[in-house]
Amino acid sequence: MPDLSFEVEDAEVLEYAAVPSLVFKLRVENLEEEAIRSVSLNTQVRISAAQRHYEASEQERLLEVFGEPHRWGQTLRSLLWTHTNLQVPPFTGSVVVDMPVTCTYDLEVVAAKYFYALEDGEVPLEFLFTGTVFYAGEGGGLQAARISWEKEAEYRMPVRLWKEMMDRYFPNSAWIKLHKDAFDQLYDYKVRMGLPTWEATVEALLRASEQEVER
Repeated sequence: MPDLSFEVEDAEVLEYAAVPSLVFKLRVENLEEEAIRSVSLNTQVRISAAQRHYEASEQERLLEVFGEPHRWGQTLRSLLWTHTNLQVPPFTGSVVVDMPVTCTYDLEVVAAKYFYALEDGEVPLEFLFTGTVFYAGEGGGLQAARISWEKEAEYRMPVRLWKEMMDRYFPNSAWIKLHKDAFDQLYDYKVRMGLPTWEATVEALLRASEQEVER
């Protein structure tokens, strides 16, 4: 029966995609002798947040995610990033396949908050694999076997890669999702004050808030 191992060798920004996406170069190797007909692979990608150092500015941005830094001994935990599904083509021995991962700039999503908070360095990622492997059994007949969740791989993704991707899709921009009632109030304020853009509207509200604090 096949014994598959997995290794993430590299990552890059997926060009010309409809939404921001990264591609991880995944090596799949069969440690046994069978010819692999295909693999239906399900992958859970997690952020091993405790496996890196955070600068003071990053700690401030991560307050929403992990709370006050003095509590990080209890709160700094692994975060679920995403799930992916991938069909691996036939191979003998090993093969390298592209594993695309779509990304969001919605800062209501915990993973997006985490990535946005980082300035530099690497993101320690953990890949957990399961699924079904189809292979040629004795006599050439098609056989199937499950892949255990014990199959894992690690990869330290450069933070600059995430920033490069978002700059490519949303140059010099960020996105905030609002409930409709909050948006309606913001829109009414924009019209009432005769402000030309959303940036000008937010800046006016920030100035008004600062002046109120100074009083």
